[in-house]
Amino acid sequence: MPQPRTARGSRVSRLRRFELTLAAILLLVLALDFAFPLPTPASDSPTLTVLAADGTPLRAWPGDDGAQRHPTTPEAVSPYYLQALLHYEDRWFDWHPGVNPVALVRAAWQWARHGRIVSGGSTLTMQVARLVDDKAAGRSVPAKLRQIARALQLELHCSKHEILTLYLNLAPMGGPLEGVETASRAYLGKSAGDLSKAEAALLVALPQSPTRLRPDRAVASAQAARDKVLTRMRTLGVWTAADVADAKLERVFAPPLRARWLAPLAAERLRQEARRQGHTPAVIQSTLDAGLQARLEQLLTDRLNSLPDAVSMAALVVDNRTLEVRGYVGSADFTDARRGAHVDMVRARRSPGSTLKPFLYAMALDDGLIHSESLLIDAPQNFGGYAPGNFQADFSGPVSVSEALQRSLNVPAVDLLDRIGPERFAGRLRNAGVKLRMPANAAPNLSLILGGGSTTLEELVGAYTALARGGVAARPHLTPGAALQETRLMSEGAAFIVREILENGGRPGNPFRESGQRVAWKTGTSFGFRDAWALGVTDRYTFGVWIGRPDGTPNPGHFGANSAAPLLRDLAAALGPGDSRQQLGPRRQPASVAAVPICWPQGLAESATEPGLCLQHRTAWTLDGAVPPTLPDRLRSGPLVEPVWVLAGQRVQPGCAADAERFEAVRWPALLGPFLDAEQRHPLERLPWRADCAPREPVAHRLRVVGLEPGTVLRPTPGQREVTLRLQAIGAQQGTTWLLDGQWMAASDVASAAQVLQVSRPGAHRLTVMDGLGRWARVEFQLQP
Repeated sequence: MPQPRTARGSRVSRLRRFELTLAAILLLVLALDFAFPLPTPASDSPTLTVLAADGTPLRAWPGDDGAQRHPTTPEAVSPYYLQALLHYEDRWFDWHPGVNPVALVRAAWQWARHGRIVSGGSTLTMQVARLVDDKAAGRSVPAKLRQIARALQLELHCSKHEILTLYLNLAPMGGPLEGVETASRAYLGKSAGDLSKAEAALLVALPQSPTRLRPDRAVASAQAARDKVLTRMRTLGVWTAADVADAKLERVFAPPLRARWLAPLAAERLRQEARRQGHTPAVIQSTLDAGLQARLEQLLTDRLNSLPDAVSMAALVVDNRTLEVRGYVGSADFTDARRGAHVDMVRARRSPGSTLKPFLYAMALDDGLIHSESLLIDAPQNFGGYAPGNFQADFSGPVSVSEALQRSLNVPAVDLLDRIGPERFAGRLRNAGVKLRMPANAAPNLSLILGGGSTTLEELVGAYTALARGGVAARPHLTPGAALQETRLMSEGAAFIVREILENGGRPGNPFRESGQRVAWKTGTSFGFRDAWALGVTDRYTFGVWIGRPDGTPNPGHFGANSAAPLLRDLAAALGPGDSRQQLGPRRQPASVAAVPICWPQGLAESATEPGLCLQHRTAWTLDGAVPPTLPDRLRSGPLVEPVWVLAGQRVQPGCAADAERFEAVRWPALLGPFLDAEQRHPLERLPWRADCAPREPVAHRLRVVGLEPGTVLRPTPGQREVTLRLQAIGAQQGTTWLLDGQWMAASDVASAAQVLQVSRPGAHRLTVMDGLGRWARVEFQLQP
């Protein structure tokens, strides 16, 4: 007969059944969780965003799902936004297990009573569940049940902080925008960490109806929804009535949502570099200054109307202290395919024109060949078959190093390069990061200094930083914290002298200006007007601009001085004097540099020159105590000081007159003869020769002009404005060069060839012909209208 169960046994049995039931439920939950895992949040495929140094997004690429989102955390978001979000959407977020039973019951009762949803019962966790699981979206009963299940599942796997972070990054904000940080940047132009109360309320309301409440399309609806959130914050006592009233005064406004990219080509470059390194992070930090970048892009945009349709521009700004790139514009207009929008001309290889000349003069200073006022020759010369001319097609005769560099004269630069050696010069630049690529792998030659090779704007700017960094060049970089790649390009003293020349003419005695923006600048133009350059150096920045056609075709009428230099000037003004704390330190004259009075034509110090042999006094910057003499004459060997015999106020040949007295006179280099007035020559050279003691040059060696007699007065044919002359140089050897008033007119390799010259300007003129031996003849004439 069965025994009756005791009360204690009954309680144990019920407890055991309860435990088994709980275990079964737990196993069911675990089984369901295993069978139906949480979908991978879309935030795991974030937008790739390139940031400026201050965190401003420059350019973003959508994630795999096409959405744009910028990762953030609760700590990075404004406290006002978190207050409004939690009090308006889910006041019990920190306490419920994913669902709020009270809110669900209230919502169900209102739905049953009114036949429609009066108030939502969703928690923030349920909203996140809807965002991570597309099947849980919607307002149907199955969708709500799925939301509840996913919410419980989220609470099982994630902390409250992680769930809140998911919401901040996934909340729909209109169009392709997701997350509060993305919306704040796109609509308000600021980080979500800087939101005001009114802005925070706007972004809290926006996910309720992202399409209907977009502030760039529906201002009135967006403002009404924002004010509703603000009213709730006042009602709950979170924000004061005064604060809410002030917040409601703020006008809701957002410009049309579109791509607001800054430095798009720099951003693309950083993205590609990250890919080559085998990883693509969600955020790439750059060194760019967002404000400076915006000004730089605006400067180039403002200049577009003055350029032909196919012409592009590029600009680069580098901080001299850190070598960080602060501004980077790779093309004139990233939206204009006609201008080669996607071609990054900061890195494109182009002919540098005359922009390499400062490095040549610095190298000559360091080699002890020149000082800042050394006498150079700007006259027609032939260097083994290479006969360069100047951009303006004229010649100035005697010029100083400072004048030659500042005026970017070609012949003096080729002369110096010929003495230094083009291969050595190219090697020095290559070591400093300027890789000169020659056509068809040709060896470096004398055309190098006039743009015969190719380099990039980035390499040029990196080399020009040496002028502000004591002669040390470095490679610019776009990534914060990158190690400096430095190379000494020139001595500190050479850098000082060259910068002085480019900044104010290089003449000692011109004191440093204590105010205003001091810019050392240099322009360049490549052959055929293909590239116009301008480089600038200040205490804080080194910067450069390029103008041309990306396809390399000519751009007639645009060259460094008239196109690139004005843009560089505006850029320097936009940069401003800068913060002195960010500069390399106060400008100072290196101990190796001294101002020394010198004399032309010998080029030696006044103290080492006889007073009678000093035809022109100048003051030069010298380096390391060296005052090198004028470079050797290419046509006449021997020193510039030579003996002169004088008798009774006339010059005589030595040995011709026994009573003649010997003196010393100084002459100018032979190639300068056509450019010198009688007053510029040594007084003894100007003395007449005694007829019976003069040197006798064979008639065959004399050079004279045929076709125009000295003192001729020409008049054009009625109805014409110019006169055509057919001339010939008799006695010329090794080719001829014809100059009219110092300006190149024509040249011929055939010495006896006739030349046709046209003259149109009324007034006095000087016609000069020079042959390859440095001999010359001159005819002065007039043209009357």
